[in-house]
Amino acid sequence: MSEKLLEINDLYVNAGEKEILKGINLKINKGEIHVIMGPNGSGKTTTANAILNNPLYKKEKGSIIFDGEDITDLKTDEIARKGIFLCNQLPCEIDGVTTADFLRTALNEKEEVSLYQYIKKIDSAVNDLKMDENMIHRSMNKGFSGGEKKKNEILQLKVLEPKFIILDELDSGLDVDSLKIVCENINSYLKEHENTSVLIITHYPKILQYIKPDYVHVMVNGNIKKTGDASLALEIEEKGYDAYKNSASIVSE
Repeated sequence: MSEKLLEINDLYVNAGEKEILKGINLKINKGEIHVIMGPNGSGKTTTANAILNNPLYKKEKGSIIFDGEDITDLKTDEIARKGIFLCNQLPCEIDGVTTADFLRTALNEKEEVSLYQYIKKIDSAVNDLKMDENMIHRSMNKGFSGGEKKKNEILQLKVLEPKFIILDELDSGLDVDSLKIVCENINSYLKEHENTSVLIITHYPKILQYIKPDYVHVMVNGNIKKTGDASLALEIEEKGYDAYKNSASIVSE
């Protein structure tokens, strides 16, 4: 039997006064790739923020268990140290802090590595992602294109080696070539770290041509309405999301 890595139980989340998540349930085992698809405002990104306990999103009820530990009320940095990584839909710019310095500091929070080991690791990741090597010595994401920002997110993933990866609209802002490079790097990472799990958040099934999911979940109006295999993404592409609006929410096993 597969071992659970992430478990969301009856989770209700508000953003300000607005109720966004309305009792979602989701279980993700080690080594599995799950996808949440849904229209704008359905609660997909809120789910990602709730897992990391973004203080702008208030949990009203429910729990989040990660690798056997209740992380519902932990601080965001504590959750990140547990091995959860969020590839942001809109990566922020940090003026005056280079990607190289940021990543070395973050990595040393996790484990002590020598400067030589760090340089070797980051240079290898930069090469794999076909990035300009000078980018890591510039202010983080400042002046970067959308595609460069997303590559910079995957660079962080490869260096920090998380156990659970959330990809929030990874395909947004990427051209076809960049999307292929980024997905190839994610797939190679998963091959090397076979117990790592992934939660992909997306509107469209295009990214699933490159990263093959085990399960697809349809989220509408703050609830998971249907769960299936990869073929469900094709059903969504054909029918759209309106077909699921009146469906009852389900418990994902």
